Parts: sequence; structure tokens; C-alpha cells
Amino acid sequence: MEFSPASLKRDFPIFQDSDLVYLDNAATTQKPGIVIETIESLYREANANVHRAIYSLGTEATNRFETARLKISKFINAPSEKEIIFTGGTTGSINLLSRSIGNILKPGEEILISEMEHHSNIVPWQLAVQRTGAVLKYIPINKNGELDISDPEKYFTPQTKIVSLTHMSNVLGTINPVKKLAQMAHSVGAVFIVDGAQGVPHMKVDVQDLECDFYTFSGHKMLGPTGVGILWGEMRQLENMDPFMGGGEMIDTVTMESSTWNSVPYKFEAGTPNFAQAVGLGAAVDYLENITMEKIAEHEQGLTNYALTKLRIIEGLHLYGNPPKRGGVISFNLKNIHPHDLAQFLNEDNIAIRVGHHCAQPLLKTLGETATARMSFYIYNDESDIDKFCHSLDSIREYF
Repeated sequence: MEFSPASLKRDFPIFQDSDLVYLDNAATTQKPGIVIETIESLYREANANVHRAIYSLGTEATNRFETARLKISKFINAPSEKEIIFTGGTTGSINLLSRSIGNILKPGEEILISEMEHHSNIVPWQLAVQRTGAVLKYIPINKNGELDISDPEKYFTPQTKIVSLTHMSNVLGTINPVKKLAQMAHSVGAVFIVDGAQGVPHMKVDVQDLECDFYTFSGHKMLGPTGVGILWGEMRQLENMDPFMGGGEMIDTVTMESSTWNSVPYKFEAGTPNFAQAVGLGAAVDYLENITMEKIAEHEQGLTNYALTKLRIIEGLHLYGNPPKRGGVISFNLKNIHPHDLAQFLNEDNIAIRVGHHCAQPLLKTLGETATARMSFYIYNDESDIDKFCHSLDSIREYF
């Protein structure tokens, strides 16, 4: 597919007959027609509970669900589709891990995260610490907004049992050296988890090459529907884990006294799975692969560089973070203008950005702020969107 944001935008119903400039893609992305139609098609043509029915409708629903699992496994180069677990999102995936592997921690053992984490990769580990008596440690950031791993032995110790870090910061855009961090974690015998909510949608991810033990991400941030996410894990790790939730489907046998578990991945998918959303995510993966993740990453890099060049000449604008390797996320503030006021004025020009703490309060505290404005890009954005944004920004600054 030839990459043209203007052409791609025609695939998205929300942009039809609209001058919307949507720059909040780190929060959620818009949906192409094919994803919407795929979900509607399942409900119209093959709506039956998966894995349970012998009749044809149930077989068709199961086939579509498991085909989506296979597509997603290939998309991230998982060794087996059985290693793909459907969850409600990145938050659900990390909570599953904090319950299943976090609960085996002993008092004094350490969980290592960082200052730049989203709340979904902080709070579950705080809860694990409360349950187990383990210790939560943070890797700080440096002045550029990168992880400060200049003294790794300070953070990666023999007591470190779990390391859980973001692939890309949803505030600073920093892309972390995941493979290097995985090797550091493994050098002390720790399990390594990646919050890939901002990774998978924007770059080619190969979980085998990254050498991580677990990788998590959300469907709605990569053109897919809400309510579906992925936990990928190495089969050996998954087989050794206890399930997070109990109920139908995840069992092998049940008596009034005890139960045994189904095989992976089903022992982690209790109850009726979110199969319609999963099938929709499979359609989103098809759409992204038709473009190729390499082209998407290249496009976003060019757009980010263009935006940074334009923003740096705006008087009174302060940018947060200057990492040499970054994705399409830019956080900033304008002098003497509260970010919430800024967002409201931008909305008058039909420009959508995110303002607030971005579910990263510890990072905002480190930056010395309670709120920032954030613009974030995706495949349907182009330089004209940034030009409109900057023009509106100038008008707002003059007004204030």
C-alpha cells in the first residue's frame, strides 16, 4: 500500500465530512471502516459462544476468534499462537501478571519499575507489594527524559525478581532500549515484562528478538476496538503460572472440592471471552500489516521531527524531554496558559489534544508539573494537521 495519510483518512468514518484534527492517539486511535464492519459482520453472521457449541454457528465464531489469535501471534512474531492471551487491555494484562507471578514474591524481594510508567504499570505492583511484603523500586529518568541506567547494579540486584518497564513513554515519547533492559533483568535472574501499549501500535515488535518474558498491549491504541488487549508470554512461564480468574472455560475438571486447569491460553481466559473485539483486533492487524509497521514508524518519525521544529520557535512554549530516540508523543506547556484552557480553545478549532497528568502522576511530579498538554500522532495525521495546530496555538497565545 502506498502510504498517504490523506488517502488513509478516507477509510475512517469519523473523518468523513469533518475538519477534525485528532492528535490524541496515545489515548486511543480512531477506527477504520473495516474494523467496524468486521465486528458488525460477526454479530450478524456468526454470533455464538466460542469453544462450546458443536453447531455450525458456534464453529464459525470459534474459527474467527482463533484466526484472530493466530494473526496477532504472527504480528509480534510469537513462537506459538497458544502464547497469546486475550485480556481487557494492557491494564488487565499487567494485573493478571501482578496476581499470578507477583503473589509468589517473598518479603524483601524486589519489583523494579521506573519513574516514567503509566499508572497501569505502577498500581498493580503497589498492590502486589501490599500482599506480599516485597519492595518496589524505581529507575529514575535523566534530564533528557531517558531511563538513568548509568549505574545498573544500583537497581538490578540479586533481590530483583520482577522488572516491568514501558516500551515507550506515553508522556515523553521516550523509546526505551528494551532488549538491553531484558538482558539486565535476566542477568540477575528476574522476570522481564514490557508495557507495550505505546510500542506495538507504532513500531515493528518482535517479542523473540526483544528477549522479554512477557509483552502486553491494548487493541484500541492500534485501530482496534476497546475492551480487548493482549498478554504474550513464553509458554514455559505461562504453564508455571496460576490463573488470575476462575470460572467457565479455564477449567479441565471441577468437583465440589477442587478444580484442575485447562491448557494455555485458555486457563487465563475465564468465562465468555471478548471474542467480537478480538476478531475486530484481527482486522486492525490486517490493516496495519497492509501498510507495514516500518512505514508507519518512518512516517511518525518524520511527523515528530516536523512538529518539534515548529514548536521550538513558538515563544513561551516549553517542551518536556529530549530523548534521542523517541516516538510520536510530544508534551509541552505554554507560559501563563493552563493546559486545560489551552485544550478548550483548541477544541474551538476542532483540534483534539490530551491535557492533564496522562495517568503518570509520579512522572509529572518529577517534571515539576501537575498537568501538561500532549499531542500524539498516528497514520492519518500529516504535516497539515501540525500546521493547523501551530496556527491555532499562535492565535491562542496572542489572545491570552
